[in-house]
Amino acid sequence: MATHRRGPTLPSHRLSHLPGEVAFPEQPRTAPGPTALERFNAAPAADAERALLTCCRSLRWAHRVAEHRPYPDLNALLAAADEAAYDLTPTDVAEALAGETLTLLPDGAYSAAHTALSAAHAAYESRFGHVFVICLDDVPTSEALDRVLTGIRARLTNDPEEERLLAAEELRRLARGRLTRLVRNSSTRRVH
Repeated sequence: MATHRRGPTLPSHRLSHLPGEVAFPEQPRTAPGPTALERFNAAPAADAERALLTCCRSLRWAHRVAEHRPYPDLNALLAAADEAAYDLTPTDVAEALAGETLTLLPDGAYSAAHTALSAAHAAYESRFGHVFVICLDDVPTSEALDRVLTGIRARLTNDPEEERLLAAEELRRLARGRLTRLVRNSSTRRVH
């Protein structure tokens, strides 16, 4: 699902521009070549952290996950990412939320849907001071709009502390999906 940067309602994030798709540097080829996880494990710390920041924009999270390398398999990497996410402070969560983007509607969505989603996002940002995040990894594209609108409307009734906890959980779920895709799909992409 495509995304775009949110409007000027929140201050811009302090992290430098990070590409949405990255890969770990290729190592010299010997038969067979290293896996993406092996390249991640062997990458310089700065490269690993830069790649991790595309999964979750918390500097503390990225540093912690990179610091505990090497990981024997994807499940161990995901467990470490989860643990680091659970340990994020409110400031870390705010930092990660500041780096998130709004979800675009599927191509061909009608104008009223754009208006409804824009209004819902604006109401959410006004109430909580950050962009609405929701993990849609297991949601069919045809149901994404309904899921986002339902989620925003339901979560608008939360108190700020309850919503901070829910947003942190959605960030953790988003990071897991992004990290999985990064490790599984990085063989054809390069770190910038």
